[in-house]
Amino acid sequence: MSLYDDAVLVLKSYEDQTDLRQAYLDHLAAHPDGMWKSCHAGHVTASALVIDPKHGRVLLTLHKKLRMWLQMGGHCEPEDTSLEEAALREATEESGITGLTLLPGGPVRLDRHPIPPPCHCHYDVQYAVLAPPGAVQEISDESLDLRWFPYDEVPSVADESVLRLLEATRARL
Repeated sequence: MSLYDDAVLVLKSYEDQTDLRQAYLDHLAAHPDGMWKSCHAGHVTASALVIDPKHGRVLLTLHKKLRMWLQMGGHCEPEDTSLEEAALREATEESGITGLTLLPGGPVRLDRHPIPPPCHCHYDVQYAVLAPPGAVQEISDESLDLRWFPYDEVPSVADESVLRLLEATRARL
């Protein structure tokens, strides 16, 4: 199965945010290249919030280009066979943590947001991943910093999209 086909199946089975989910599906139907960065009309991305529920904290990255505290994530790559795989790969690469596991139940949220040209929009499919006990992070080339934040500190550093993702993740836990 192609990554495009996987994305369509994942989105069709996602039961929340029905209008936004339909916008994702409509975008993919209109843009067969909508999984790739080269699609300037917008493309699907995969991200994951790294969470440590035992200690009530999340790992955020200070994104190098955007200079904002965000969850791990980014563009799908040709070797990705599923959105889950892409999200887990991105979380592992950007956090430096091995042994992350996806929170069961598929995507936690969808978040469509504008990005600087030449592209116009990211159709982000957001997952959550659980950090293993004793996880040690390592900053990647895409980050200025990585830091664990207690749940109650996230509102003071992150934007509304990260807060909504944290709330949805905690509700699923």
